[in-house]
Amino acid sequence: MNKTDRDILNEIQSDFPISSRPYRDVADRLNLTEEKVIEAVRRLKDEGIIRRIGGNFHSRRLNFVSTLCAAKVPEDKVDMFVEVVNDYPGVTHNYLRNNRYNIWFTFIAENRAHIDGALKEISHKTGVTEILNLPAEKMFKIKVDFEV
Repeated sequence: MNKTDRDILNEIQSDFPISSRPYRDVADRLNLTEEKVIEAVRRLKDEGIIRRIGGNFHSRRLNFVSTLCAAKVPEDKVDMFVEVVNDYPGVTHNYLRNNRYNIWFTFIAENRAHIDGALKEISHKTGVTEILNLPAEKMFKIKVDFEV
């Protein structure tokens, strides 16, 4: 990555403009062209450096519920399991861990029944029967920016 890439990443992490031309706004703040910012973001996404650009919201303020899930997935099913889990729009994070419960993911939905139903579907589709559902009792939101 060059300095421009790092500047763009630092700028868009938590201050992405909400406007009709957000990349132009970022470009203006960094003394770049809109095209340069768009090209850099596209390339950084293609290279896997940027995973997603999207909003974050406080689920409880929208009357949503969240849970942390841990699954015991056989090694030969990990890729398939992760693909199935990631197809659910309420899944916000999905991580491989070095533990007998080796896949951990968070799930946000309108209600607990929706999450319970989705977890049953995931289990049915994948054959993975050990999925822990660990609902959030207290929410801790922190702002994390990584200086690049």
